[in-house]
Amino acid sequence: MLLMFKVKNYASFKDEAILDMRATSYVQHPEHIIRVNDKVSLLKTTAVYGANASGKSNFVSAMFFFERYIFSQFIDKKERDALESDEMDMRMKLEPFNLTDDIDEASEFDIIFVHNGKQIQYGFACTFNEVLEEWLFIDDKKVFERVGTDLSFGSRYQKILSAYKKLPASRLYIAVLEYFLDDAAKEIILDDFISFFTEEYNVFAEILFESTVKGLAGMMGLSKKLVSDSAYRRKVEYYLRMIDVGIKRLDVKTEMVLDEKTGQKKEKKIVRTVHNLYDGKGNVVGEKLFDLRQESTGTLRFLTYIQSIIEMVSKGGVFIVDEMSARLHPLMTKLIVDIFSSSENQKAQLIFTTHDISLLNHDQFRRDEVVFVDKNERGESSIYALSDLKVREDASFSKDYLQGKYGAIPIFVYDEMMDGDRHE
Repeated sequence: MLLMFKVKNYASFKDEAILDMRATSYVQHPEHIIRVNDKVSLLKTTAVYGANASGKSNFVSAMFFFERYIFSQFIDKKERDALESDEMDMRMKLEPFNLTDDIDEASEFDIIFVHNGKQIQYGFACTFNEVLEEWLFIDDKKVFERVGTDLSFGSRYQKILSAYKKLPASRLYIAVLEYFLDDAAKEIILDDFISFFTEEYNVFAEILFESTVKGLAGMMGLSKKLVSDSAYRRKVEYYLRMIDVGIKRLDVKTEMVLDEKTGQKKEKKIVRTVHNLYDGKGNVVGEKLFDLRQESTGTLRFLTYIQSIIEMVSKGGVFIVDEMSARLHPLMTKLIVDIFSSSENQKAQLIFTTHDISLLNHDQFRRDEVVFVDKNERGESSIYALSDLKVREDASFSKDYLQGKYGAIPIFVYDEMMDGDRHE
C-alpha cells in the first residue's frame, strides 16, 4: 500500500510535489480508511482534479516513469522484453522542467510504501546520463545511501553489501544488487521491494491505455485468469451486468487461428460477449455472440479496469489511472470508486485523475481524498489536497470548485485582437 510518492523537476513539476496517502484525523467516512497499524492509516481513494494541461497526467507519468526506469535497469530478460515496445519507449524519456533559463538536469523521485508488513522507502535523483543520488530504507533503517558512486550502508546491512561497492555512474545500485546478490540476501533486501512493483503497483497511463483498448480484440487487456478461471469470470460478468450495457455473460471457446509470425494455425482461447436476441415483440428468443471489437470503447475500458480491480481488492494493490472517467458514464466511474471505498476492501487503493465533478461532494469523498493540481503563470505545477484548505465538511465541493475557490480550474483569457474583431 502506498504512503507517499514525491517528484521534483519532472515535466511541469519544477518544485517538489508530494502525493500523501496518509489519512488525516477526520471522522467522516471511516470505512474509507485502511488501518495499517496504530500509527498509520491510509486512504483507499484519491481523486485528482485540475484544469487541462495543469499537470495531472504529468504526475501519473512520473509514477509510471519511476517504475519503468528502475526495472529497465534490471538485467533480466523477461523484464527487458516486457519493456521493449514503442509504447514503453514513449514514456521512458526523462523530462526535466524546461520553462526556465536556468535548467536543472537532475530529476528526483521518492516513494514510501508498506508491503508484507515492511515499510520501504526508495528514491533516486538522476539526469539523462547518470544517477546522482539513491537511497533505500526498510522500517526507517538505512539499507544504503549513495552520492555519485560513493556508497554508505546501514549497520544491519553492512556485511551483506560491503562486497558490492563498484557501480557505474549510469546504473542504479538497486539494479546492481538485483544482479549480484544471492537468493538469501535478495530475500532480506530486495524481494519485498520487487514484489510490490510487480504485484501491486499498477499505472494506467492514458497514452498507453488507448493502444491497449484498441487492441482488446486481439486479447490485449484480458487476463489469463478471465479465460481459465470460471469463478473469477463470473465476478467480471456480475459487474458487466451491473453497468447495464446489454452483456449477459462472457463466452470462452478454443478456436484455431492463424499465427501471424509463423503462418501456421494454432489453438487460441477467444473471448466474446453474449447478448440476448429479441423478436419483434421484445421477447427473448435466443443469444447472439459479439466480438469484443463490436463493443463500445467505454465498455472495453470498463472490462479492462474491472479485471484488475477484482484482483486488487482480493489480494491488495495500488490502481493508478490517468483520466479514469474518459469514455465512462459517471455512474460507471462512481461504481469503481465505490468498490474501492467499501468496507469490504481492506487491501487496495485507487488514485485517479478526472474532470468528473459529479463525484466531487462530501457524500462521496472525505476532504483528504480530494487533491488538486494547479499550474501558475510560469508553467509550474503544484499539488495540494482539499484538506490543506480551510473547507467545511458540509461544503458544496463541486460548486465551490467551479467558482474557483480551490483553484485548479481553467482561466479563460481573451485575445485582445480577437476581442476587437468580435466587436467590429
